[in-house]
Amino acid sequence: MTTNYLTEVKAQYERLPYPPCEPQDEYKRLMHTWLDSLPLMNHYCFQGKENFKNGFRVLVAGAGTGDATIYLGEQLKDTNAEIVHLDLSGASIAIAKERAAIRKLTNIRWIQRSILDLPKLELGLFDYINCVGVLHHLADPNAGMCALLSVLKPQGAIGLMVYGQIGRTGIYHMQSLLKLANRGCNEDDKLTHAKEVLAALPALNWYKLAGDDYGDDQTDAAIYDSLLHSQDRAYTVPQLFEWLEDGHNLTIALTDVNRGRFPYLPEMTLGRDAHKLRHHLKDLSERDRYAISELLIGDLTRHTMYLTHGEDAKSPYGNLEYIPFFAHDPFSGKALAELFAPNKGEPTVLHHQRLGATLVANPGKYSGKIFAHIDGLRSFQEIFDLVRTEPECRNEPPDNAQLFADFRQPYDALSSIERILLRHQSCR
Repeated sequence: MTTNYLTEVKAQYERLPYPPCEPQDEYKRLMHTWLDSLPLMNHYCFQGKENFKNGFRVLVAGAGTGDATIYLGEQLKDTNAEIVHLDLSGASIAIAKERAAIRKLTNIRWIQRSILDLPKLELGLFDYINCVGVLHHLADPNAGMCALLSVLKPQGAIGLMVYGQIGRTGIYHMQSLLKLANRGCNEDDKLTHAKEVLAALPALNWYKLAGDDYGDDQTDAAIYDSLLHSQDRAYTVPQLFEWLEDGHNLTIALTDVNRGRFPYLPEMTLGRDAHKLRHHLKDLSERDRYAISELLIGDLTRHTMYLTHGEDAKSPYGNLEYIPFFAHDPFSGKALAELFAPNKGEPTVLHHQRLGATLVANPGKYSGKIFAHIDGLRSFQEIFDLVRTEPECRNEPPDNAQLFADFRQPYDALSSIERILLRHQSCR
């Protein structure tokens, strides 16, 4: 180890490895980490053309007890990919190693160092870097970002999570309260006081009002990480764009865990009745629209995103060589075909109860027929050719441009919550 880390932060994670987990649970379940889903990563970062079989190199930077490492290792276990698990906590690495041993994963290399040491570790360059919940615990988060970029391939991608300032308002109230209450206390007393405060919160306390939005505060490690951390900062959407897009010329693709882009899209979070403002939104920049929605929805405690160089990393809509497929929910083409059947000019309204999302889209003339042929194997070319063979289309068969235009709104609606993704037919 070098001294290139914050002493208090390292001591915390040696004492309370994070995230808290029980290695024996690997016998019962595989923990999924949103950004590290290979189909989602491929869609956003590699134009849908990555097959992950040609020596794909992964760095999990600040990997903790190994959630991302294990999920990536399991997905890549039958390839020649290499995963480097880097963390400053020996206690956390020990837990991650035990989890990997239970799953018999042999594609992982273990390194106990600070991410700030990356430029001098001679690890080579990586196709994908996971850095989730780390940079906001550095004294200088930008130094950490520079360290990550120094080992990223030019066409590589970073999966990043940093805290959201507005969504964590109640947490920062609690942190301020506990800093005052814990002056002169030892670590055990700090935890005891935090638990007592949590048990006695008044009904109108902002942390209390947020309910489950702040996640798990049932374990010592989770309580300490959230409310007692010695180094913690958060970001608003404008700050993210200033830091990453303006400062490093990176393309940002925000995708909230389970919800995709939905929380960042005011045209969706604003509701259907704000007609005048909804019409005006299309004249605003992407970062302004995202900032409006962050303020509106109020529950973005984390900003989760992919970072790439250039704007062409995402799978393109409108290319016949791409395969549409359903993700994250057990959608079926047949069921969606019924939902998106022509409806006398009326929009289709979908209520996703688990996400609390309402999606509205014009079903057009052909979208139902297109959905009926989506099976995760057929390309748009193959799907469109099948649509044109149907009785209603034979006399005046629509061309490819018409079909792409007709399907655009339903595609955008499901794409906004990452329930439909694209991959190139070369990765069929």
